[in-house]
Amino acid sequence: MRPIITHFTDDDLYKFTMCCAVIDNFPRTRVKYKFNDRDNRIYPEGFADALREQIVYLEDLKITSEEIEFMRCKCNYIPNWFYSFLSGFRYNREWVKVSQDSEGHLSIEIEGCWSDTILLEVKILAIVSELYHIMTGETENMDMSGFKDSAYNKACRLIEAGCKFSDMGTRRRASFQAQDEAIGAMKKCREEADGPGQFVGTSNVYFAMKYDLMPIGTMAHEFICAIAGMYGPLMANYLAMEKWSQTYRGALGTFLYDTYRWRIFSLNFSEDYANMFKGLRVDSGDNYEQLDLIVDKYRSLNIDPASKQVIFSNALSVDKAIAIQMYAEGKCIPSFGIGTHFTNDFPGIKPSNIVIKLLAVKITESWPFYCDTCKLSEDLGKFTGSKDVVERFLETLHIKDL
Repeated sequence: MRPIITHFTDDDLYKFTMCCAVIDNFPRTRVKYKFNDRDNRIYPEGFADALREQIVYLEDLKITSEEIEFMRCKCNYIPNWFYSFLSGFRYNREWVKVSQDSEGHLSIEIEGCWSDTILLEVKILAIVSELYHIMTGETENMDMSGFKDSAYNKACRLIEAGCKFSDMGTRRRASFQAQDEAIGAMKKCREEADGPGQFVGTSNVYFAMKYDLMPIGTMAHEFICAIAGMYGPLMANYLAMEKWSQTYRGALGTFLYDTYRWRIFSLNFSEDYANMFKGLRVDSGDNYEQLDLIVDKYRSLNIDPASKQVIFSNALSVDKAIAIQMYAEGKCIPSFGIGTHFTNDFPGIKPSNIVIKLLAVKITESWPFYCDTCKLSEDLGKFTGSKDVVERFLETLHIKDL
């Protein structure tokens, strides 16, 4: 089978920015990740073998000088030494273990140095999603012409409604081609549509380069989860903000706050960091309730919430984004990161609901044991980690209102 990933930067920006912060702050930390299919999907016979073949193909990927120059130009907050690291970086199949049980359920486990394995998540998820569509024959039924027209119309509606939005659909895209068509259509709409909104860019660095867009992204829950595993969850958000600000000095100032739910983050969100960070990202819970909590918190710190950016990225569609835009106007500076709705929206085809989450961490390779961690989130369905670890974290954080 042909390689599905053929460009080193066919990946989300946040993996590169987090990788840089990890090397800067936790260069010897080791981690374990585990794949989770939230729909408990049955995969076709031989899927694990095909996936292993795709992972071997990753070993041939090398970042190009063109990709480095693009990132230098668009991502001037990333220090120059990081590009030397990327130039020498090579994937290794030994970091990944793939299996499939007799019923067809898929298992993926990743272990290794954090700064290495952090660059696997998005690529593997994109491979799994596209490979499933290929092996089930669904790819043949995808109408790319209609899909392209639909993406154009979605972008036009958002622009006319005043929404500032970006594509964040790499992880669960129908295919590389589908994301390519969607971004191309949205770029075309940006040039032709008449409205107060804007298609800001894409999280995918390769497509940002191809279409001369801004690569969008900061961090993921993984960064806070790892710190919680090493030092405990009570102050994990505060330590994450501290480490992030040390690396990026005020750039990339949007913090993903919901790893251990709003209450514990709010206690960690001091006035200095509220002023330093440009805004927050809402990725779980009720979007309207979360925005109200954010607005109240800023006001309690004597900060005008209308001066702060709030990025919404919780399973959005065009209709949901437009409704939130109407509610948020005047309360904050709203923007939207939309994923699967842009890159895997075909009639009769159900997108994958898959994640890879960090479950264990140890500060250095010399430690004789790993420390478990988990993600709690505002939605029970987005909890990750084993049941006993989740219960331990809930107890530690005094969370009872589930």
